[in-house]
Amino acid sequence: MSLIMLVVGLLIWEAAIPAQTAASELTEYERLMGLGQERAGVPPPSDVLAKAWEQLSNPFYDAGPNDKGIGIQIGYSIYRVLSGYFMAALVAIPFGFLIGMSQVAYKAFNPFIQVLRPISPLAWMPLALFIIQDSEASAIFVIFICSIWPMLINTAFGVAGVRQDWVNVARTHELSNLKTAFFVILPAAAPTIITGMRISIGIAWLVIVAAEMLVGGTGIGYYVWNEWNNLDLTSVIFSILMIGVVGMLLDSAFGILQRAVAYAE
Repeated sequence: MSLIMLVVGLLIWEAAIPAQTAASELTEYERLMGLGQERAGVPPPSDVLAKAWEQLSNPFYDAGPNDKGIGIQIGYSIYRVLSGYFMAALVAIPFGFLIGMSQVAYKAFNPFIQVLRPISPLAWMPLALFIIQDSEASAIFVIFICSIWPMLINTAFGVAGVRQDWVNVARTHELSNLKTAFFVILPAAAPTIITGMRISIGIAWLVIVAAEMLVGGTGIGYYVWNEWNNLDLTSVIFSILMIGVVGMLLDSAFGILQRAVAYAE
């Protein structure tokens, strides 16, 4: 069904693009008025597929600062996303454990979380550029700040929701607090924690595209903006599709991880 819908959608798209009028078919007056020149417009899917074949057949070429293959651009973006993402995980998961296991910690940190969480990640970009004074590190910081909240909140929720019976069993076996956290609470809360991590990776991939449009240089976001400046809409549409495919693969990886830690009571 999905394949049929895709084929029908592509055929409708192809048929909806008006054909360009050849200059030989125009009158002399129309040619003088420039009506024979091709106008910029949305390209048909056949042009996008041709561009995809051209780019994916040699995705790692490097012909200078403004001419790099799509594989290199995506590689830069994934590097920034994963750098900021794993730094956020190192902060969010331990703090989530602390907040989930302690009402005092929850009451102390909750006001700060509620104030900082709704702030758009890109609103931090000017401050990051001023303080860090490095576009690469600033983009990673933006990924860090947008990734931390879903992981923190879901970890706290998962830890706080662990059944008290299981904790009581750990106490009966005289497990230390550290062993209880690792062998009882962490496995029980793991599905909820991975859900937060899955949400965070999706948000991080969304934000890096916008961040790279602002800071420029390299990355898939810069690639989209650069092709737009070149008025190459075929490349813009191709890069948009690549952003979607990479985002789907990242989400699928965490979906597999989520199923691996799930359990049936």
